[in-house]
Amino acid sequence: MPGLSSSRLKSMDFYRKIPRDLTEASLSGAGLSIVAALAMVFLFGMELSNYLAVNTSTSVIVDNSSDGEFLRIEFNISFPALSCEFAAVDVSDVLGTNRLNITKTVRKFSIDHDLRPTGAEFHSGSTMHLIKHDEYVGEHEGESSVTLNARNFDVFSKQFPILVVNFYAPWCYWSNRLKPSWEKAAKTMAERYDPETDGRIILAKVDCTEEGELCRRHHIQGYPSIRIFRKGSDLRDEHGHHEHESYYGDRDTDTLVQTMETLVAPIPALHHKLDNSTQSIKRPAPSTGGCRVEGYVRVKKVPGNLIISARSGSHSFDTSLMNMSHVVSHLSFGLKFAPKALVDAKRLMPYIGRSHDRLNGRAFVNQRDVGANVTIEHYLQVVKTEVVSRRGSRDHTIIEEYEYTAHSSLAESVDIPVAKFHFELSPMQVLITELPKSFSHFITNVCAIIGGIFTVAGILDSLLHNTIRLVKKVELGKNF
Repeated sequence: MPGLSSSRLKSMDFYRKIPRDLTEASLSGAGLSIVAALAMVFLFGMELSNYLAVNTSTSVIVDNSSDGEFLRIEFNISFPALSCEFAAVDVSDVLGTNRLNITKTVRKFSIDHDLRPTGAEFHSGSTMHLIKHDEYVGEHEGESSVTLNARNFDVFSKQFPILVVNFYAPWCYWSNRLKPSWEKAAKTMAERYDPETDGRIILAKVDCTEEGELCRRHHIQGYPSIRIFRKGSDLRDEHGHHEHESYYGDRDTDTLVQTMETLVAPIPALHHKLDNSTQSIKRPAPSTGGCRVEGYVRVKKVPGNLIISARSGSHSFDTSLMNMSHVVSHLSFGLKFAPKALVDAKRLMPYIGRSHDRLNGRAFVNQRDVGANVTIEHYLQVVKTEVVSRRGSRDHTIIEEYEYTAHSSLAESVDIPVAKFHFELSPMQVLITELPKSFSHFITNVCAIIGGIFTVAGILDSLLHNTIRLVKKVELGKNF
C-alpha cells in the first residue's frame, strides 16, 4: 500500500526528470544559457530599480487648506534710502481691511548704503498719534531761534551743551504749524538761559530747501524733524555716524519749553538722572539714512497689498527726493517648515521649494531714469502645494508650502512713493501624492522575468538545435 500511494504522488509531478545520460549538451545551448542568464540579471536589476524609485501623481484640486482663513507673510527687506524713523508697514485687501503702521510683529534696523546694520533695533514708536499744536494761527513775534547753515552748524554744536534744531521746509504745512510755537519757545529759553551768560541751551532752525546737503547729512526725510544734539556727540561712532536724538512729542509752546527745561536741568549736576517723563518723546535718531524692515504679517486669503512706505501723521515729505529702492533678502508665504520636511518632500518632488522665496536676494533699484515719485510694484501670484505620503494605511502630509511667481515694475505715482507687493492667491492647489508600490507585485514581475526568459530561451535553443541537425543531414546526404 505505501508503494501504491507513492506511485500515485509521482504521477502528479509536473516537472518530470530526464535521465542525464539521455540529455545532450551543445555549444549553442551553452551560449544561449549565458545570454539568458545575463538577460535575467539585467531585467531583475531594472525591476528592482523601478520598485525602489518613488512614483508620484500630481493633480490640481480646489484649495482645502487646513491652516485657516489667514496666511502668514514673512519678509526681510532693506531700503538704503528710507529712514527707520518713518518706515511703516501697511496691509490692505479687497474686503476693506486696512491696517496702517503695523509694529507688533515688525522690527526695524538702521543700515548704511552697503546694507550693513549700524546698531541695535530701532524703536521709533508711533508716528501716527495726534500731535498737539498751539491753537493760535497768525503772525508770530519775530524770530528768536538761530538760523544754522553748513558753515556754522558744527560751531554751535560744539559751543552749547544742548543744541535743539528744527529742520523744516517753508512749503510744509506742519512746519508752518510748528513755527510760532518754536519761536516762542526759543524766546522763552533765551530769556531764562541767556546764550551769552548761561550758554547751556540754544534753539535753532535749518531750512532744508536751502541747506539740502546739511539735512541729508543728518538723514532728514520728513518735515519738521526736531533733533537734539549734546555737546561731545559730534564724535563719530565706529560706523562714522553722529549720535543724536529725535523729538516726537507735542509741539505746543508749553510742552516744548517743559521738554527744554528737562534737558537743561541735569547740566549743572552731571550725575543727576534724567527725568523719565520725557524719555517717551525723545529717542535716538536714526544714525543712517537706510532701514532694514523685517518680521511678518497675517493677511486674509484674498487679493491684497503689503505696502512699505514713509508714513507720519505730523510730518510732510518731499516726494521728489524719496527713493524706494530696496533689496529683498526674504519674502515668503505660509508657515516656516523644518529642513527635514523639505528634504522628505524633495525625495518625492526634486523641484519643490524653488519658488517658495522667488524674490530672495534680488535688488530693485530706482536709478531715477524715469523721474521722481517712483513706486516699485511687485505682482505676486501665489499657489499652494501640498505633498502627501501614502506609506502605511494612512495618508501623511509631509509639507504644505506656498510658491509664487513675481513680476515687478517701476511706475510714477502722484502720491508718496511706496514699495508695493500685490498678492493674489489661487483658489486651486497642487496636490502631489506618493504612489505606494506592492511587494507582491514586485515578486510577480520577477517570476515573470525568470519564467519568460527561460521559456523563450528554450524555444530559441530548440529552433537552433533542430536547424543545426537539419543542416548536418543535408550535408551528409550530399556526400552520398
